[in-house]
Amino acid sequence: MKRHIFRAILAVALAVEAASLVLIVWVLHDFFEERVTEELAQSAAYIARGIEIHGGAYLTGGLPEIKRITWIDSNGAVLFDNWEDSAGMGDHADRTEVRDALLLGRRTAVRRSDTLGQKTAYYALRLSDGTVLRLAEDQDSVWMMVLQALRPVFLMVALALCLALWLAGRVAQRLVAPINAIDPEDPGGETAYEELAPLVGKLRDQNRRIRRQMADLVRQREEFNTITEHMQEGLLVIDRDTRLLSCNKAALELLGAEETPLGESVLALDREAGFRRCVEEALAGRAWETLLDRDGVCRQVFASPAERDGAPSGAVLVILDVTERERREALRREFTANVSHELKTPLTTILGTAEILENGMVREADIPHFAGNIRREAQRLIDMVDDIIQLSRLDEGGFAGSWEAVDLYSQAARVLEQLAPAAERRQVTMTLEGGPAPVWGVPQIVEEIVYNLCDNAVAYNRQGGAVAVTVENGPEGAVLSVRDTGVGIPPEERERVFERFYRADKSHSGGGTGLGLSIVKHGAAYLGARVALESEPGKGSAFTVTFPLARS
Repeated sequence: MKRHIFRAILAVALAVEAASLVLIVWVLHDFFEERVTEELAQSAAYIARGIEIHGGAYLTGGLPEIKRITWIDSNGAVLFDNWEDSAGMGDHADRTEVRDALLLGRRTAVRRSDTLGQKTAYYALRLSDGTVLRLAEDQDSVWMMVLQALRPVFLMVALALCLALWLAGRVAQRLVAPINAIDPEDPGGETAYEELAPLVGKLRDQNRRIRRQMADLVRQREEFNTITEHMQEGLLVIDRDTRLLSCNKAALELLGAEETPLGESVLALDREAGFRRCVEEALAGRAWETLLDRDGVCRQVFASPAERDGAPSGAVLVILDVTERERREALRREFTANVSHELKTPLTTILGTAEILENGMVREADIPHFAGNIRREAQRLIDMVDDIIQLSRLDEGGFAGSWEAVDLYSQAARVLEQLAPAAERRQVTMTLEGGPAPVWGVPQIVEEIVYNLCDNAVAYNRQGGAVAVTVENGPEGAVLSVRDTGVGIPPEERERVFERFYRADKSHSGGGTGLGLSIVKHGAAYLGARVALESEPGKGSAFTVTFPLARS
């Protein structure tokens, strides 16, 4: 704006100077032209008197040739000319200044000279004898005088131009200063120019609108950040050049990144081929999903294109941690395979025995033995189905039993009594130590935990071994400990013994279903208890279950 004001003021100053210069030239030209005419008239009067006194000889007496002198008779014939040969000059009676001088006595004229071929000023004077004396001077001499007179004028114009430049700069600065002093953020209520009052008012209104909009944007952004930061799912927003525009904390954790590289390529977060393919497909306008599995963490990535005016302008990526889901899916597949295998074994035995009986290939005395095999295998199937149902209920948290106070010591005593026949067959000695220890839980689940631990201790024990059961009250709650002198569990298998159908020692299965310790683990989790295992191969194992404090 300052530049435009400066140029406008300078243009006005230059226009004024140019107009002044033209006016000065015009005035000087008229002044010098009038002066030349006066000089011609004075010179003509002086020469005319000389001619009247001395005749034509006066003209040849060495007059200065600064001006052209022409003497013409009354008929228009040229009698004398100091610049041209009078004999070769034509009739001058038709010349304006000559004709008017013969009639009026004198005449001034400015016209183009036919003889000299240039614009000339003439002064014609009629003498007493009827002849005409004419003096002439070309107009170039007038312009030469004008140019000589304009030299100081040009100097003044140059000085005026410099002054105009300086003044234009100062004036422009002073004009713009109040405008520059207006603070767009806080324009205030008063201004140096009343013409700026509407602009200042609009600035105030605009600032109010901008502040409201900024407050709304900040609030919306904070709400968005609050929502995304508390999401368990990772969220990434990228532009069409793969630059990261937004991302939440969960996305960084799932991708294993430590900082947010906003403005950089999202591919810097994860360089796996599957992740890159997902990004490329989304930016190409196609929804895509992929599964990334690394370092034991399984992540599912969903990528959707973001379009503007029908063309992809970016993409939104959602990342889910599906490690648990995939683990459960793997367990489900393994469980299905194990169930199929475990159910098939007793069914095969039952089918084979039934076929032998059906074909009459068994002696009458052996029929009870084969019938007993069928009964045992059928009971094994029933026990397995019951355990599977029990495990499914514990998995789904849908166990229907009621919670109440249970004496862990009494429960252990009843279980040992039930297992006494099996212990006698294997010559295993069982002992119970401790005293009353109340726990808060579902009686059936507490019984399942105690029974399966003690049953395993007997089944996986050595012939003539021992099982020591201890029940006591600890600082955190009732503690059940079942220690045996059996085969023990290798360190690499201690985590797996709680899996469904997993047996550390297949040769000492004791006909169990392989679900006992899995039921113990899930039952303890259902009751809020904690299971610990200590074992040494060849010397035995010790399972400890710590129940939470019982309610008073």
